[in-house]
Order: sequence, then structure tokens, then C-alpha cells
Amino acid sequence: MKILHTADWHIGQLFHEFDRTTEHKQFLNWLLKTLTEENIDVLLVSGDIFDISNPSAASIKIFYTFLSEATKANSDLQIIITAGNHDSASRLEAPKPLLESSNVHIIGVVEKDFDGKIEYEKLLVPIHDNSGSIKIWCLAIPFLRMGDYPTIADCTNPYTEGVTELYKEAFKYAENRKQEGQIIIAMGHLHTHHAEITELDKTERLIMGGVECIPATAFHSDIKYVALGHIHKAQKVGGQEHVRYSGSPLPMSFSELKYKHQVIIFDLDQEISNLKAIEIPLFVPLRRIPLSHQPLHEVINLLKQLPDEDSALEATPYLEVRVLLEGPEPALRHKIETALAGKKVKLAKIDVKYPASTQEAQEFVTPEKLNELKPIDVFGKTYQSRYNSEVPTEILQLFQQVAQEINQAAE
Repeated sequence: MKILHTADWHIGQLFHEFDRTTEHKQFLNWLLKTLTEENIDVLLVSGDIFDISNPSAASIKIFYTFLSEATKANSDLQIIITAGNHDSASRLEAPKPLLESSNVHIIGVVEKDFDGKIEYEKLLVPIHDNSGSIKIWCLAIPFLRMGDYPTIADCTNPYTEGVTELYKEAFKYAENRKQEGQIIIAMGHLHTHHAEITELDKTERLIMGGVECIPATAFHSDIKYVALGHIHKAQKVGGQEHVRYSGSPLPMSFSELKYKHQVIIFDLDQEISNLKAIEIPLFVPLRRIPLSHQPLHEVINLLKQLPDEDSALEATPYLEVRVLLEGPEPALRHKIETALAGKKVKLAKIDVKYPASTQEAQEFVTPEKLNELKPIDVFGKTYQSRYNSEVPTEILQLFQQVAQEINQAAE
């Protein structure tokens, strides 16, 4: 059987306040075409279908339109979708009874019986071959929140050990269900040890917690493939070919400027074969000007050299402008926008950098010392820390004038 693994679509995401509806539609149209051209039997989507837990009606329409078109174009296609940490597990699962008749399986919630035991049967999805026989059992594990995984007594890391135990028990359950000639694969939406993260993944990691990482050994060696989501950079885990993040289909930050987004495709009989990555087209380019922070006057000159709106560029790129400043520049955005007037770019981000501080260590201010400081002293220390320079005379005079007016008003 031929399987395609993808994850982290984040439908509805804004890229620095720019709507990405068109990009998501373009990706899903490309995916529809790829499913047909590659004769895919099974589509695995490992979490974060939407960017927020309460997606807009437009985002929901994009998702279900894709499912409808995919199943119509490929009548035997089987789709398994798990919820990520950005998704509402119950909301994503709501239409489950309707979709299963079209071989679309959505797993969002970890259900438990009356005694509080996990119902592993509901996390196990059978995958059938063309004859209707079960060929593969899929452990469709969604993002696991507190209370979803087993509680381990006297453990040092409840999350890591609990999630590891859940995968162990789920595999044992599937192992007891499978018959001769059948194999097991797994899905997950989590952070593994030593995974290489992008700039935006750092915010994802905060959601997980600094120590809440799962070792690759959590996945039994007899699991033939582990389709992971949550980390936005495609990669192998622990050097193992069969444990992979597919990565996000669209760039999520400017740190992915030179990164190729992809889906993973492979054949699966008793073992994996013909595993390959197919690059996803970049529908809207990213540009960073300049590549390293430069003084404002140099940056302005570079921006004025950009192509005009009537140029032959197919898509208007997102632009990050990097500026090196010596101090505050209240009119910074206005100056940059003026230089970009009539240019074929979308100004997404202005990244400002100040000279590195020459101070060897920050001064520790005790409560007693703080009480002795005057407001102007605090302002001066803060300014020095941020801009690595003394407060200019005109700003100092303005601060003193405002402070005097406040004191007079208080009296």
C-alpha cells in the first residue's frame, strides 16, 4: 500500500497579520493532485489541522471541501487525521460518524471507560487493502493533554513516562488484535528528544514545557512507521528512517527562508520501501532585506531598488526588513513604508537590532537601592540597557518636563 504523511497545516493562520487562505487552498489543490498522481492509498495527517481551536467558517469550509474532493477523486482513499495542540479535539471529531462512511477517520479525544481506563480500541484504525482485508493497524494517537495518558506512580517525569506508557499499551493492544500478515504503524503529535526546531517551534515548545519531550524509544521497534506532527521542520528522529516529522506545508516564519517544505511518501508491505520526500511548491516567496542588519539609510536604498508593482513576478513576496539602529527611531515604520511605496512586496516584519551591550554584567538592584533611585535614574538605566548608549539630551529634557508636570498635577 502507498502512504502519504503530512501534518501541521494550520489552516486559518495569519502570517504577520496577512491572510493565507489562498496559500492553503493552493497547497490542498496541490495535495489533491499529488494523491492522484502518486496513486496514494492512505493519507495520514498528524495534527494541527487548524491554527486555532475555534476556526472560522471559511477555514472549516476549506478543510471539508478538501476531504470531499479527495474522496471523490480517489474512491478507495483512506484518510486518518489526528488532532494537534492547536485543534479542539472534540470539535474536530464532531462529524466523525458521517465521515467514517467515506473512509475518513478523525481521532481527537482519548476516551476512557467507566473505570477510567483508556479505550485503546478507539485509538486503533484498521487500514484495508483493495480486497477489503485488513492490511495495517494504525495507532492514531492525537496530541495528549494532562489526563489523557496513564499516571505512573513515583516517576520523575509524569508527562514523558505517561506518554511512553500510553504508546506501549496501545501497541500491546494492537499486537493482540493483529493477525498474521498484518502490520502496525503509529501517529503522534508531540516533541521528541533532540528534534531540530525552527524559530516558530520555540513557541510550540513552550506549550509542551521544557522537559516534556518523548524519546524515540517510546515507539516499539515493530512499529513499521511513525508519522509525527508538531515540529515544523521535516526530519528523521533519532536517526531512524521510519520515525519522521513531515513538517509544515507552508513557511511559518522567516527562519524558513531557505527551507524546502515537503510531504513523505512510501510503500508499505511487510517493510517500508521507496520512501521519498516530495517538495511542496512555495506559493508565496519570502524575502529578507538585507540578509544581515544594516544602518537605516543603507536599508532604505536597498528597498528603493525592489521591483515595482507592475513587475512580472508571479506572486507578491512577504518581506522582512532588518535594520541596525543606534537608538529609538519613532518614524521607522513610516520611513520604510515610504521607501516601499509602489513596490511588489508585502511588508510583514521589521526586525530591529541595536549594538551589543559592552557591559560585562547587569547591575543587581536591591529593593533598598530601588527606593533610593529617582524616576529619571530608572529611565536612564533602562535606556542604557536597551540601546547601549546614554540618553540623548533632548529626550532627557523632555522626560524631565513630563515628570515635572506630573508632580505639579499630583500636588
